[in-house]
Amino acid sequence: MTSQIKTMLLLALLSGIIIVLGGMLGGRMGVIIAFGLALVMNVGSYWYSDRIVLSMYHAREVTPEEAPLLYDMVGQLARNAGIPMPRVCVVPEEAPNAFATGRDPEHAVVAVTDGIMRILSPEELRGVLAHEIGHVVNRDILIQTIAGVMASAIVTLANIFQFTAIFGGNRDGEGGGVNPIAAIMMAMLAPMAAGLIQMAISRSREFLADETGARLCGQPLALSGALEKLGMASGQIPMRNGNPSTAEMFIVAPLFGSDGGIAKLFSTHPPLQERIARLRAMAAGL
Repeated sequence: MTSQIKTMLLLALLSGIIIVLGGMLGGRMGVIIAFGLALVMNVGSYWYSDRIVLSMYHAREVTPEEAPLLYDMVGQLARNAGIPMPRVCVVPEEAPNAFATGRDPEHAVVAVTDGIMRILSPEELRGVLAHEIGHVVNRDILIQTIAGVMASAIVTLANIFQFTAIFGGNRDGEGGGVNPIAAIMMAMLAPMAAGLIQMAISRSREFLADETGARLCGQPLALSGALEKLGMASGQIPMRNGNPSTAEMFIVAPLFGSDGGIAKLFSTHPPLQERIARLRAMAAGL
């Protein structure tokens, strides 16, 4: 299935959730308002989702003079991949992580946290950047960014729905209030549904980005070593501005580990050990 078709299906599913929430919150008028909101968000998330996500994490674009090593690595990997030079941003977070965003390779952004540059060797950092360039090459970044923006809106609407139903309710012209129990259930289920849609797309794309990144940098073991370090650090250094709705954009799950128990079931990322094993097998093959 092409990236464009996946994007359209994703937009349709997430828009449907927003419209259902609007209908339950405000009846027929709620459906109309929610439809308008979904339409605005579809257009806005396509053109401006990268700006929304970068502002959400207070990312700052850096120049070659400010971060020469980082800039040179991204430039070399972009040339290897045959894409234009992405913008390079740094996120003021001690939690070590990285992500890519933008609607296409011509408008791509690669962002890393302060923390990731402190704990990784240059070879490992290059492997991480190659993974993010892999997302750009595979055109995952539009899907992931739109999913994050839309899911964030669904969580906000669900919270409003729950608050409105419990503290006064809302009635349309046909009468009938919002059942508080139904409101609580919907407030829980809507974000879960959005998360499941994100998971269905994100997990397979992480494996592909690992493989593409390993080929771009030529060092699968450097990327596997980086994933090991990031996996250990992710459970020890929390992300201050972490948002569950954008978790699938990062190279490792930013809010909790992905290798055990309930976290394994609901993480937007495949298990790190499985990713590392695949990279090591790839290195052995090379």
